[in-house]
Amino acid sequence: MVMGEEAIVEAAAGVHLVHGSDTNWVVLSEGESVTLIDTGYPGDRQELLASLAALGHRPEAVTAVLITHAHTDHLGSAEFLSGAFGTPVLLHEDEVPHARREFLHQVGIGEVMLQAWRPGVLPWAVRALRSGGKADVRMAKPEAFSGTGPLDLPGRPVPVHTPGHTPGHCVYHLPDVGVLISGDALVSGHPTSRTRGPQLLPAMFDTERAGALDSLRHIERLDADVLLPGHGTVHRGPVGEAARRARELAG
Repeated sequence: MVMGEEAIVEAAAGVHLVHGSDTNWVVLSEGESVTLIDTGYPGDRQELLASLAALGHRPEAVTAVLITHAHTDHLGSAEFLSGAFGTPVLLHEDEVPHARREFLHQVGIGEVMLQAWRPGVLPWAVRALRSGGKADVRMAKPEAFSGTGPLDLPGRPVPVHTPGHTPGHCVYHLPDVGVLISGDALVSGHPTSRTRGPQLLPAMFDTERAGALDSLRHIERLDADVLLPGHGTVHRGPVGEAARRARELAG
């Protein structure tokens, strides 16, 4: 598979956002080594591998996979990379049992059907199912990253705990290049939302909505002017202002 140029966006030197079926992932390149942040849906696997190839990397070059949170559309190929290439998969300690599927904090079909009258919900749900949204993506050996501050990985990402969407959700800050990789704590669009620009996901996707709102305050304090969300396009502008706008919209 050849990845279309429009699907890969360079946000900074060595930092690329990749648009999958309905979810994004990020490739941090440092020489021949790579940190991969999120992996899309299970059905995005060929696109994931193609995006690495388009950037000149083999999957063996992935030093580690960082996961913002363990929803299926972000965890999709993590177990594949771990099993096939021995790639460590790292998350916040509170998200590790979620990745092992000791529990599942994810919107269910019943909740989706209650919202089916909203524009975009049913088409999105059909695509999600076709992309493996109900697949078993549980991990055998997810690991918690340790310590605070920059991780010793390509790109030197700094985890920031932002619970609410899930208990162990993390964003990853790249202070040296002014980039924030925000997962689902702050997005710029979603097929089930008619709003464009910085926003929270619709409330049905959050495990604890009040926590998701409160976590925007953590994001407001980060020094970054490029937002790479889990859903939507690259947003350029002060991330603090983006987080405040999202809180106002949700309020």
